[in-house]
Amino acid sequence: MQGVSARRVSELLAGAGELALLDVREQGVHYRGHPFFACSAPLSRLELVIGDLVPRKTVRVVVLDGGGEGLAEKAERKLGELGYTDVAVLEGGCQGWKADGLELFSGVNVPSKAFGEFVEHHYATPRIAPGELKRLQQLKKVVVVDSRPFEEYHRMNIPGGIDMPGAELVWRIHDLAPSPDTLVVVNCAGRTRSIIGCQSLRNAGIPNPVVALKDGTMGWELAGYTVERGAERVAPPPSDDGRKKALAAAERVAKRFGVRSCTSRDLAAWKEDNSRTLYLLDVRPREEFERARVGGSRHAPGGQLVQASDEYVGVRNARVVLIDPERVRAVMSASWLIQMGWPEVYVLEDAKLTESGPRTPRAPAPPPWPTVATIPDGAAVLDLSTSLRFYKAHIPGAWWGVRSRLGEARRAIGDVPLLVLTSDDGLVAKFAAPEAAGLFRKVVVLEGPWRGPTESGVERATTTRDDVWYKPYDHSADYLKHARDYLDWEVALVEQIKRDPTIRFRAF
Repeated sequence: MQGVSARRVSELLAGAGELALLDVREQGVHYRGHPFFACSAPLSRLELVIGDLVPRKTVRVVVLDGGGEGLAEKAERKLGELGYTDVAVLEGGCQGWKADGLELFSGVNVPSKAFGEFVEHHYATPRIAPGELKRLQQLKKVVVVDSRPFEEYHRMNIPGGIDMPGAELVWRIHDLAPSPDTLVVVNCAGRTRSIIGCQSLRNAGIPNPVVALKDGTMGWELAGYTVERGAERVAPPPSDDGRKKALAAAERVAKRFGVRSCTSRDLAAWKEDNSRTLYLLDVRPREEFERARVGGSRHAPGGQLVQASDEYVGVRNARVVLIDPERVRAVMSASWLIQMGWPEVYVLEDAKLTESGPRTPRAPAPPPWPTVATIPDGAAVLDLSTSLRFYKAHIPGAWWGVRSRLGEARRAIGDVPLLVLTSDDGLVAKFAAPEAAGLFRKVVVLEGPWRGPTESGVERATTTRDDVWYKPYDHSADYLKHARDYLDWEVALVEQIKRDPTIRFRAF
């Protein structure tokens, strides 16, 4: 095992070289506390996420767990099997990090969340209280745009709001608010995308007054107002006049924030450069990405890329190329990554769209393993889906477990003649089968998705339900308390980041 001290990792994070710092605990455990730049890459799903998160196999990688758990060592061996050549374990894990006087941050997507608070503080991004918005809506002097992906918007939104995900704002707003007297209110679930969306429109210089809804839909409900559910209002693509205004706005932003461009020739050369990590990210909506895209690119819708950068780019100081044939969405996304401190961000000028259809993630093929189409009599079923998915629906009588804790599953289930593994994607179960075979008498994998009856609940959990982070609205009880706690956490980040010298947000 190759180890590296917390102090050394902190020095590397403060430097200009490439480094991937990966927390291999489950996301719900990662949530409790981790180094600021540690990306969540759970051991349970490592094969499925690592190819996109860390695409260059010769880059320096440091893996960590809580300290003394053995998960980091398992991840080091797994990454070696997958071809990664420079992997080390953080000595002492999170405990060692804290013992060296370094800062631990709770939460998920912390760099993006903290950046949102930094933006509001630095730019004095204006906001509006829910009560004032309610009053203005009655006077019909306002347009509300929701900066989240459609799935989140559709689940719950401010009444009357129109879906316009983050990077789409500057592209689509001009036709929805043609009068400069119309107030534009940007909201999301909480704070970050409201702040970034509002400031995007302000940075772009649109003539309308623009504000962020204080605390988003959570703040709306905390104020005692009801949300709308199932809405399907989506902002249309821009008209010719709207497109001209959007392009002009993007050019202003590119000039102000120093957004650089590159060509397909540059891109071809960078793909051959084995000394640098390259991310090729298409920031358009999924339907545009799947209709036609640049070969080898990955879908990373602009608003989500800024909101959760650590889920898309796992290597610090890597080279990032953003794609949008219309430029606007790529320029806006690039302007924010630059302010977050990414040193090499480019917008592709001459995108050649040569692929189409759904993209297959970079992941190895799972090992071959016997499968069954139905559940044999007397077999036990272990579902390795997330606890959230399992809670909503699972095979009647199935147990729930976590791949990295199969020993706990064995103790809970006991000595059964046959264990059937399943998971929501089918892949986690296949990767887990050889490991489970060392603990159970006989193991098979359920072939394909389950088509039979289901039940809900998590009565047969074999381990703690901390595999994923539960958003405030994922809690069936006391939602408002969880929403308040979450919003308080976000606001406190702006002070906490001052205690970590490796954080270098840029102020323009």
